[in-house]
Amino acid sequence: MKKVLLFCVCAVAFVFANAQVDEKTAADEALKTKVKSAEIDSAKHWKFTGVTGLNAAQTALFNWAAGGNNNVTGFVFANLTLSYKKDKWTWDSNLDTELGEMYSSDYQRYRWRKANDKLNFMTKVGYQMHPQWYLSLLGSFRSQYAPGKDYKAVDAGEVDENGNPVEPTLISKWLSPSYTDLALGVEWRPNDIFCVGVYPVAGRMTTCLEESLRPNYGMSMRSDGTYKPITLNMGLRINGGINYTLVKNLKIISTITLFTPYTARIHDENGQKFGNFDVDWDVAVTYNFLKVFSVSLMTSLKYYDKVMIDGPAWGKYDAGPRARVQFKEVVGLGIGYSF
Repeated sequence: MKKVLLFCVCAVAFVFANAQVDEKTAADEALKTKVKSAEIDSAKHWKFTGVTGLNAAQTALFNWAAGGNNNVTGFVFANLTLSYKKDKWTWDSNLDTELGEMYSSDYQRYRWRKANDKLNFMTKVGYQMHPQWYLSLLGSFRSQYAPGKDYKAVDAGEVDENGNPVEPTLISKWLSPSYTDLALGVEWRPNDIFCVGVYPVAGRMTTCLEESLRPNYGMSMRSDGTYKPITLNMGLRINGGINYTLVKNLKIISTITLFTPYTARIHDENGQKFGNFDVDWDVAVTYNFLKVFSVSLMTSLKYYDKVMIDGPAWGKYDAGPRARVQFKEVVGLGIGYSF
């Protein structure tokens, strides 16, 4: 009898223990499923797209009657966008950057020279007021990485008053200039490809830390005739953007920014009047083939009303420093990745 009673007690204890284990296992599985579901749900709100790569070009000439320079050019680039959307809130950030170098054996001095240099960052938070309209707060930053130099006098073989070869002229560098914007406005997004925004409350901080370059970038002048390193303006900003990825392996990214200050200063003081827009328009077209190779076309068009650029006469304009349209075009073939 005692043996039977002991056996029953052991059996009950075994069943109870197994029940506890099963309940714990079920609870653990339920927790894992819940966490995994939450992770999947959270991932649905994020979207990361872009294109990045390394392009190179080489030119070799031998007894070439038309002339030219032997050179090798290479640059790295990236255009990345991170987006978040949940309920009525959106958050979008974009990094558009490139840096390249050129080497030419035909140059007597300074055979390594900068070919490409750009750093553009933008981030904005939006609240959906209507299916296609958002109230947006935007911040952006534009500058470059390395010093930019003018080599015309060097290549011409000019010398200084002591008979020594002249050095290249510095024309830009890190934070000389840079443009930092903070703007509040509304944005229209009819679809995932196109958007345009109008920001009537926009502040721009222009910096030029290199004192010798400040007159070229329209920095404010002090009463003693020197120039300030920072200029602040309130104005109107207009944005437009295209992000086309509907065709496999083809990506088209284009952004345009217009800015004009409300403060109307006299042009003789190197100021800028309302209605004279600063323009930044960037386009990047890339096509990937054989999985790792890409061909790309990148253009940049700029016009800054206060940036003085020396150049020849054109139409009704005289030669010399004045505001001019700036344009850059780069076609590259290399290794690239689009996602």
